[in-house]
Formats: sequence, structure tokens, C-alpha cells
Amino acid sequence: MAWKRSMGETMAYSRIPSEDKEILRELGRLIVEIAASPVNEEYAELQKRVNNLEMVKPPVYVYEIPWHEMNVGDELTLRTKHPLCRRYEERLRRLIYKWRHGLGVLVDDPRFSSSLSLEPVVEQPLHDYIVDTGFGISIKEDILRIDEKNPVVSHRYHVQIKCEEDIEKIRVPEVFFDEEKAEGEFEMLCEIFDGVLPVEKRGVSAFWFAPWDEIVMLTGVKEVLVDMYRRPRYVHRLVEKMVDAWLQRLDKYEKLGLLRDSPMRLWGVGAAQVFAAVSPAMHEEFALKHEKRWYERWGFNYYGCCEPLHHKVEVLRRNIPRLRRISMSPFIDFDKAVENVGDEFIFAWKPNPAVLAESSWNPEAVRRDIEEKLRKARRFNCVMEIHMKDISTVRYQPQRLWEWARIASSAAEKYV
Repeated sequence: MAWKRSMGETMAYSRIPSEDKEILRELGRLIVEIAASPVNEEYAELQKRVNNLEMVKPPVYVYEIPWHEMNVGDELTLRTKHPLCRRYEERLRRLIYKWRHGLGVLVDDPRFSSSLSLEPVVEQPLHDYIVDTGFGISIKEDILRIDEKNPVVSHRYHVQIKCEEDIEKIRVPEVFFDEEKAEGEFEMLCEIFDGVLPVEKRGVSAFWFAPWDEIVMLTGVKEVLVDMYRRPRYVHRLVEKMVDAWLQRLDKYEKLGLLRDSPMRLWGVGAAQVFAAVSPAMHEEFALKHEKRWYERWGFNYYGCCEPLHHKVEVLRRNIPRLRRISMSPFIDFDKAVENVGDEFIFAWKPNPAVLAESSWNPEAVRRDIEEKLRKARRFNCVMEIHMKDISTVRYQPQRLWEWARIASSAAEKYV
């Protein structure tokens, strides 16, 4: 349903300052240059071939960056004043920063990207105008911070679901779209970038479908893992209820026209990270057999995140239709992973981001590790991607990440 504003509420769009407009237009001109570059075109072609399971050099992705540590020479300092302008200035400056410092393929996050490379367009994500009420039960937690500027924090969750009766606390989300605000800001963006870049409305391309991430925040990790043995019926009901809610939420997004395309032309993306401690048989019984209903809705599927899946490829193959990409934790048996994945799926390999946080930076150790892993993968003709993510810190030395990306790109060049 469309979002209804309360009586008396106004759009209150203030006029864009001319200085803000010129700052964004200049950044837009740089985006046009980058999008037209041969390297960006190569990224697009490379990603298409990887998605088609062709043996090519592995694309390098760098995302989930600690941006608060990355500003050098005021490259990321925002200069606009209007809230809308600051939102888009931040995104454009980060893209340009990634380009200048060679931080891999320029999409913000390959799991949710609707495009294969940087496009000469200003994307207005409809997601910014969606109000989603969630699953009817708010997470209660205690948070511990080490660095006040760092969004990466430690969590301790309060248990709120303890029995079958508590499962009824889970509700189907309500979804509202603020069409009036979206259209107003679209017109403002068109005015700002007129003659520089087209502005396009873009629906949601993918969801991070990880029902077990939400479940353990409500039940406790240890508690629900023990319940798989002690109270399997209760756990099955719990997962079933959460997947039902996810599917009904997807129906609402689709009915409101908030998706980028038909789900069968998009990617399903998800994981069950807490199942790092669970056997393949338990992973299949308590996660995949339930999650399968979600993955049946999508044209291709991408599974995995921080759980080791080197010994679970067979149960993934058996339960996830149109599985195309498997992502694995740095903490895997790499030899078994490349043997089991082979050339059947894309292997989204995650090097350990801890190398960027160590007291001393050791680029030679990084080079040896990446080259050794790629040699092993090549023996099994793996279609590889290199994903550096979950970067909590670079110790305020962004040059570490720049050099890591150069090393990874150099090793990728040798892969085929």
C-alpha cells in the first residue's frame, strides 16, 4: 500500500543551494568518465562471463569498508549542505574513491547489485522510500563498542522466544511506499543532474534472506541449537513461521511494484550463518528444507556468508534450485571447498579481513596466501570470485586496503 502522510504533514522540500548543485554535477561528470573507461567495461564483461560459469580471471570485490577510517586528503569529506544532496554526494564520493584507489569492481555490494558495473546514471533506490514494519517483535540487545566511530559492534541479545506459544509473536510485515516523497526527490535529482547524468528509479534487486539470523536474536544461539535436539518440533514450527512471513513480505513488495524486475529475473541471496556449528544433515533438516520455498521464487540463487560450507555442497545442491554461487567463510578447509565446488558453481571466496587489522601489515604474506589459494582452485577449474568484506578496521591506514586490492588483482591476472 502507498504511504499515507498524517494530516498537516508537508513535504517541505527546501530549495537546493546552487553550490550544492554544482558540487554534485562535478561529481557526476567524473562518474561519466569512469563509466566510459575501458576498465569499467572490462568489469561488466568479466562479470557476465563469470555468471555464465566461464573460466576467466576472478573479479575482485571490496565492500563493507570501514569508511570512517578511509578519508585521506579530504577525498570523502562532504561539502554539500542539503540533506538530499549529502546522501548522494556520499555515494558518489565513495564510488570515485574506490575507482581512484583500485578497490575492485565498483558496485556497492555484489550480492545486491542490480548492475554489473558502474553505469552512467544516478540511481534513485526505491528502498529509501519504503517503510517496512518488520516481524512484529523488536530485537532487545546490549551493545559494546571499542571505537565510537565504528558501526561494527558486539551484541548480546535478550531471549524473547522460549516456547511454541511465543512463536505467535512473529507477524507478517506491513509494507508502505512513500510515493509522494519519492516523486518529489526524483524531480529534484533530475534538476540537479540535468545535462550531466540521467536519473533512474530502481526497485529492490535482492533481499538478505537469513531467517536464522533473526531467529537467534530472539531465541539465543545456544538455546535454539540445543532445542534442535531436545524440541525439534518447536524449532521446525519456528522456522516455518519465519519463512512464511518472509514469503508474504515478498508478495507485498511484488504487488506494490517495488522490485527491480520479476523475481525469476533476479537473484535470491541468503545464508544460515549460525549453522557453522551444525552438521550437513542438521543444516538440511532445520534450514534448507524450509528455506527452499524462498529460493524457488528466484531465477538464480547465491548462498552462504560466514558459515563454512566446504562439506555442505551436496546438501546445497540437493535443496536450492538454480543454485549458481556459493560463498564461504575464511575459516574453511579450502582444499575440500574447491574440490567439492569444482566448476559447477561460482566460488565466492572470502580472504580473511583480519590481515588488515594486524599490528603490522605484511603484504608478502597476503600475496602468498592469495596465490596459493588460486593455484589450488585452478586445479579443479573453479570459477572464482575474490570478496574482501567484513572489514572492521584497517587501523586507520587505508593504504593497507589499497595495497591488498592491488595484490589480489595481480594474482587474479595469473589465474587463467
